[in-house]
Amino acid sequence: MAASSVAASELLHNMSKQILILYPKTSRVLIRRISTSSSRCDRQPKLKAKSAAQQLVGVVGLEVHAQINSNTKLFSGSPARFSAPPNSLVSHFDASLPGTLPVLNKRCVEAAVMTGLALDCTINKKSLFDRKHYFYADLPAGYQITQQRRPIAVDGTLTYSLLGGKKRSQVMRKTVSIKQIQLEQDSGKSLHDDLRSQTLIDLNRAGVGLMELVMEPDMSCGEEAAAAVRELQLILQALGTCQGNMSEGQLRVDANVSVHKPGEPLGIRTEVKNINSIRYLARAIDYEIQRQIEVLQRGGTVQNETRAYDSKSGETIPMRDKEGLQDYRFMPEPNLPPVIVYEDNASLPTGIDACQAVVVQKIKEGLPELPSVKRDRLVQTYGILPEHSFTLVNEDGLMEYFEAVLKATKKEPRKVIGWVTNELVGHLKQQDMSVSQRLKGNNGGSYHGVTHWFVDSRFGASSLAFWPLSSNFFGARSDHIWVEERGVDLTKKKPRSLSQTACHSKQPVLNPISPSALAELLELQETGHISSTVAKQVFQEMWRSSGKTAPQIIQEKDLGLVSDTAQLQSICQKVVDSHPDEVHAIRNGNKKVLNKLMGLVQKETKGRADPVLVRAILEEKTS
Repeated sequence: MAASSVAASELLHNMSKQILILYPKTSRVLIRRISTSSSRCDRQPKLKAKSAAQQLVGVVGLEVHAQINSNTKLFSGSPARFSAPPNSLVSHFDASLPGTLPVLNKRCVEAAVMTGLALDCTINKKSLFDRKHYFYADLPAGYQITQQRRPIAVDGTLTYSLLGGKKRSQVMRKTVSIKQIQLEQDSGKSLHDDLRSQTLIDLNRAGVGLMELVMEPDMSCGEEAAAAVRELQLILQALGTCQGNMSEGQLRVDANVSVHKPGEPLGIRTEVKNINSIRYLARAIDYEIQRQIEVLQRGGTVQNETRAYDSKSGETIPMRDKEGLQDYRFMPEPNLPPVIVYEDNASLPTGIDACQAVVVQKIKEGLPELPSVKRDRLVQTYGILPEHSFTLVNEDGLMEYFEAVLKATKKEPRKVIGWVTNELVGHLKQQDMSVSQRLKGNNGGSYHGVTHWFVDSRFGASSLAFWPLSSNFFGARSDHIWVEERGVDLTKKKPRSLSQTACHSKQPVLNPISPSALAELLELQETGHISSTVAKQVFQEMWRSSGKTAPQIIQEKDLGLVSDTAQLQSICQKVVDSHPDEVHAIRNGNKKVLNKLMGLVQKETKGRADPVLVRAILEEKTS
């Protein structure tokens, strides 16, 4: 086996050499040897070890950047809005013009405190801001204002649930520690235009308020990390502190991944940056764990580096080396005083207006129902299984849909839950939709007002950074002070890589089956107008034919329940006569065979026969 493994490695090495000779411009050759189709903790690759103690296991910690749901940015009055024309939401401070000073947004502080309370954190009554220095084109000031020394909240816990067991129907609860929650600025966005070999800078996002939540390395695989982030996403959405839309960058995750043998010190970690999908997060972590295990199996060393996840190949790829520790030159932010929060109104100093202060007790009293409490309430109120409550809460809008159906029907919750979690969710997943999903449709993709470009000379001739600017870059006035105007009209000619920032109109998905429509269908089944088989047929037709009601479909296709005694007598007699062996078995005491005969009758009537009447007739004819 060892010889064959060495031979395989040599073959792959030679193949890479040949490809590089044939295609010298190819800087990197990737040969995929690791399967990432599954994100199960118990499917990590097994090492050839004699004992379980020598098994390498994954260790995962997370850094989550959550964009605070506020109308304006953290330190300026610029609007915080997604999909606006490039550089149309930029103030003097966001552009780091000399002489501008930060003004703290109270809403952002309250959001961080509320998030900390929901995660059982200790709220620091005094927190500090710091400057973190690094130099990117999309960070005009050359530093980020963050909270390094004393963040606003520390020492919390996040309890999350995931499905386990052989049939993945058992709800398992786990906990991850929250090291800290800190407030900080977001950076701008670099848009790389490969066609013109240039990078364009959009500062709309620069200065938007972020909460960075640092999770301890308490997880062991991608599935656990994905479940933890999903639970955090639900909590933030319930609080209203972050909308949590990962496709719009409102929730971004950095995963710190390492492997080690249980009981031994943690291994060298790699950081997988800026993952904006829960599904990709699980795949990236599982791939990285497997990759590191394979490196160690070959006798190699895991490099301390930053990597990115390529969703097309399913692999993580190296970005930059982290062996040399970067010096961010942290220093206290001189333009911002300490942030002081108060426990209650009684602790407010004399002369301080309660409306202008951040009071912990007031925020605590306003906390909404959290996802874990919702799950427990659903189980206790409706008598459904815990795994059903898990599905209802974790799927966007599904719990509201379920409760709306219950209000419109007399059917028992345990019967309704199957239709919602199986039929409805099954159809939604087939089309990659969610109950509350909204589609994004391009409305033409025009870049309104974007007609000016100028060069930032700090980046040199070989690496020019172009900033597309709108006429309201510096506010309502149109006084232009750019270094150079290029006169490029993006409404006529747009670089390919900028198409993603075009304005989009949001249109609601036309859910084919509303809660009231499903309730009407279930009522028809409950009152005996249609059988359960027919009900599923009608559901399928309602999904395909949006706008048609259940009664209309039943009437058009003649799917009503057959209750004519003479007609059912004839059909049942035909079935009994053609199956003498089954009749003999029933008469000898095997009553279960009667179900087979009932199925044959339903087949004859296309599922329309009254099951109660059919059973009575068959029992009479086989007695």
